[in-house]
Amino acid sequence: MTASTYIADKERAGSIPPGIVFLLALAVFLNYIDRGNLATAAPLLKDELQLSNSGVGLLLSVFFWTYAPAQFAAGWLAERRDVRHLLTCGLALWGSVTALSGFASGFATLFALRLVLGIGESVVFPCSAALLAQRTSEHERGRANGLIVAGLALGPTFGTFVGGLIMARFGWRSVFLTFGLATLLWLWPWLLATRNSAVRMVGRTAAGPPSVVTILRQRAAWGSCIGHWCVNYCLYFVLTWLPLYLVNARGFSLEHMAEIGACIYCVHAGSSLLVGWASDRWLARGGSLNRVRKNLVVGGTLGVAASLLMCAGASSTVAIAFLFVAAGSFGVAMPQVCAIAQTLGGSRAAGQWMGIQSMVGNLAGIVAPLITGFSIDQTGSYLWAFALAGAVGIIGAFAWGIVIPRIEPVRWPDEIEGVPSAS
Repeated sequence: MTASTYIADKERAGSIPPGIVFLLALAVFLNYIDRGNLATAAPLLKDELQLSNSGVGLLLSVFFWTYAPAQFAAGWLAERRDVRHLLTCGLALWGSVTALSGFASGFATLFALRLVLGIGESVVFPCSAALLAQRTSEHERGRANGLIVAGLALGPTFGTFVGGLIMARFGWRSVFLTFGLATLLWLWPWLLATRNSAVRMVGRTAAGPPSVVTILRQRAAWGSCIGHWCVNYCLYFVLTWLPLYLVNARGFSLEHMAEIGACIYCVHAGSSLLVGWASDRWLARGGSLNRVRKNLVVGGTLGVAASLLMCAGASSTVAIAFLFVAAGSFGVAMPQVCAIAQTLGGSRAAGQWMGIQSMVGNLAGIVAPLITGFSIDQTGSYLWAFALAGAVGIIGAFAWGIVIPRIEPVRWPDEIEGVPSAS
């Protein structure tokens, strides 16, 4: 299957309405506000509930105990069921749980609610991948994924800044209640926008999706899973521990923590939008798909790794500067992480591929908070936590650049044997 045929097939399938892409990005925005509320509230919640750093790390980690494995189920369902309903149910569940977290009375209640939150939030990326793989061409995906990743970055931006201000005035419980109820408002425009949309037809291909075993036999699947895990380790290290790092290690007030954190995430968002647009322009002008995606994802991942390594022993001013560099580098790499899964899986398997890739990638969300909390408790410093995150980033760049042979649509066994395919 040539690149031109691939693009033509996507165009014949019908483009996804811009409003749907915006709502997907908005869902990711809300997704990252709600999962990040605990990190924002941690400086006050930790004292009120008398938690150790390891206890906070456990609460930050437990979300991923369900979120990671549920990605697999969400990806499987995204190829076989109505994506519109999957997103509706998932968002209604996580919005409700977020609001209920504002009434938590102790560690055990928060622990249970974070488990349920992970199940609800798991649907977003597999469903988005399935939609974009079927309804966009390669030279449109940079902008679409850039917008979605900008939502990922702006969620913590908004959550850290606004949540920090709300928390400073009204307490940490008001943060969960406010954002949980606000999340539920997304359901109204989503149901209106998708009433008569082809969104609900995603997954209804003639040949059907390949099996999980078939996907796992692909070397590219292992490369994308390892690469995603490494990028996510660095990302979740920053997302979950940045507020406490700025307040406890660098001595910033809650207000200054909120301002600095918001600015760092804004750089991430702006970089995602710019690089997504630039990658589409590069492809439209004849750039090789493999070269464009690999150069950006490898370069961005190495930028993250180098920046975090430089933060390890730096002064406060220098460390903050390198956190901004890391944010820009995340914006270079992460739209490609999503687009690569959509390309490799194609219209038959992108949702399922993304579910598997994201399941493995989000196991880093279990490991990173726990290792970081343990390291800080044992050493009294963030130095080794930053150094480890940088080393993990270097491994991720190797996975994207070397383990994946080429970034191009996978030809499934039944296609090679001549069975008609919808991809």
